[in-house]
Amino acid sequence: MIYRIEHTNTFHYETPVDQSLNHVRLKPRTDVCQKVVSYRTEISPASMSKEYTDLWGNQVETFFIPEQHQTLKVKTTSTVSVQRSPFIGKIENSPEMRDIFGSALFRQHYLAFLNETSYTFMEDGQIAAIMSDVGSVDNPVRLSLRLMSYIHETFGYDAKATNVDTKANEAYTLKRGVCQDFAHIMIGVLRSQGVPTRYVSGYLYIGEDSAFVGDAATHAWVEVMIPGIGWVGLDPTNNVEALGSHIRVGTGRDYGDVSPLQGVYRGGRHTLDVSVGVKVLEK
Repeated sequence: MIYRIEHTNTFHYETPVDQSLNHVRLKPRTDVCQKVVSYRTEISPASMSKEYTDLWGNQVETFFIPEQHQTLKVKTTSTVSVQRSPFIGKIENSPEMRDIFGSALFRQHYLAFLNETSYTFMEDGQIAAIMSDVGSVDNPVRLSLRLMSYIHETFGYDAKATNVDTKANEAYTLKRGVCQDFAHIMIGVLRSQGVPTRYVSGYLYIGEDSAFVGDAATHAWVEVMIPGIGWVGLDPTNNVEALGSHIRVGTGRDYGDVSPLQGVYRGGRHTLDVSVGVKVLEK
């Protein structure tokens, strides 16, 4: 599949801003299953940007606007080719996989994706309750699939229940939330069971007849490190493996590592309008 994505963020400041420094993480990834064909950023007021790769392998654009402004608009246009085939159901829990999963070297290498963060923190009682329902599974693949289904069936999708700052333990109590919350809950539980798991931000293609559920802006899911296989994407919001309809942009420990647009400015409060369009160019 080849997609065209247009993503526009428009900041409106209540009073003129003297200057602002911004970081943009909206360039899709290029890897063995996904290729960026083209990418363009338009900034208003006009500004030159510099690109670098962060600690997690995400492409980041940074720009500074020195003059006074009351509106900031950042529009990105991407063309991305995605080709992923389902395979997680075919993975066997081989002796080799179990040996790697249980090794100290494996845990040390993926330590950043085994430690809890403020976003993925869950109370011991919450984790115990979930594991009691999911059941103890030695196979990390089967555990991940069961947990994904459990979250999908147990938590209701409600865009008004939480916000961008909601933590996993808070969303668990509410039993409602959005894709960001479901991803954080799944990450928190899997990490507590010793399964390296990372947060993924990106886009979800929702066609006219699609049964997929996702935010109007960006989508979020998780990737689980399977020994000998690599990172495997799972979408608890839709209870599916992340395949051809999932377009990866950023990965990290949690949402804080992949926030699409971060910045600092001198001025008053602001509001943000977000518009995202994902179109299929070629099947």
